[in-house]
Amino acid sequence: MPSWDYSVKFRDETLIAKASARDVPISYRKMVDLVALLRGKKLSEAREILQRVIEKKEAVPIRRYHGKQAHRRGLADKAGWPVGRYPVKAAKYLLKLLDNVENNAIDKGLDVDRLKIIHMAVHKAITLKRYMPRAFGRSTPRFKHYSHVEIVVKEV
Repeated sequence: MPSWDYSVKFRDETLIAKASARDVPISYRKMVDLVALLRGKKLSEAREILQRVIEKKEAVPIRRYHGKQAHRRGLADKAGWPVGRYPVKAAKYLLKLLDNVENNAIDKGLDVDRLKIIHMAVHKAITLKRYMPRAFGRSTPRFKHYSHVEIVVKEV
């Protein structure tokens, strides 16, 4: 079994709760902007944002990997960035992770209404490389990309 740890260390862990999701079947580039949107928000506010993304009522501004992406109406006025997407599958996995960190906070005796996301990061995981044979001796790559996501909340 591989060993892993969080990418950030804290001296006093009495007021924080942590959770991580390993080998999430979402590519890194689809997760990175959604994680950046949620970082620094309160836990309840992050949950509402993810619900709106799943319902396709709020687009996530795509700032990092935005080549050949469509613009979304109203996103430039609200987010100051015209390019956006609705990463529904990634939002569902992050919503499960928020539930997990909330349960960890309850187990530690923290107040759920006062939790704020102080650290949220996504890291590249393994890429499963497969090739599909094509005509005339060629092949097409069919890669599956995975991500690791970690979250730390603090009672403020």
